[in-house]
Amino acid sequence: MVVEVTLKKATEDRKGLLTMKALPKWLGQSLYANSSIIVFLVLWEIAPRIGWVEQTFISPPSVVLETLRELLADGTLLKHIGVSLGRALGGFGIAAVAGIPLGFFLGGGVKLFERVATPLLRLLNAVNPFSLFPVFILLFGIGEVSKVAMIIWVCVWPVLLHTITGVKEIDPLLLKSAQSMGVKGKELFYKVILPAAAPAIFHGLKMSSGVAFFMLIAAEMIGASSGLGWLVWNAQTNYQIPVLFAATVVISVLGLSLHYLFGKLENKVINWKEHTPEY
Repeated sequence: MVVEVTLKKATEDRKGLLTMKALPKWLGQSLYANSSIIVFLVLWEIAPRIGWVEQTFISPPSVVLETLRELLADGTLLKHIGVSLGRALGGFGIAAVAGIPLGFFLGGGVKLFERVATPLLRLLNAVNPFSLFPVFILLFGIGEVSKVAMIIWVCVWPVLLHTITGVKEIDPLLLKSAQSMGVKGKELFYKVILPAAAPAIFHGLKMSSGVAFFMLIAAEMIGASSGLGWLVWNAQTNYQIPVLFAATVVISVLGLSLHYLFGKLENKVINWKEHTPEY
């Protein structure tokens, strides 16, 4: 009995030592991987404080974090985040629901229609969305509809074109093999075509999620009274530099978070594909 207790204690002590040795290695790897970010934040903190740049124009990270805490405490930041996320997700969702089915139709439907329509779609995709601001405002006014319509416009093209590409690049031998085994109709679509096109579709969705937030911020600077874009514009107008930087940081974090979540969702759904790490 004494021998068993001694062995158990020795095993636990060994595990503890291994954990202690592994922790510094993990910490060192993490610090090395993010060294550029750490150096940037340190320089950002030091430069305004020692007079390299004016604090009037650039707020240190510590001041930005304190401003974020204050905005969170009084509920201002959460309100604007909720408004912006609602607009972005609404426009993005509509674009995905419209773009994916149309992409499957154009990619695998009538070849003549696909040849005629695809050049036009690519031309519309190349139109600078900022130049269409006056058109959307003219058609839908300066309310919520015009903002959501702008987001739909910029989001639908990556989803649509990547879905078309994904469907067209499916290996014909894969389809013939499935059909030779009696897989047809809906079963062929759900078991072969959709999984094969899924990587391209997810790539389009990730691109759309990024441009949705990008376009939203610009749209909220025109005729809005709430949202993160409005918060940035209002802070600039009233020369509230810490608030300006705080809102910009939140926008960046939300954009990166959406991209990261789509990457995780892709890894989970497309579990047969070799994945690359998300940064």
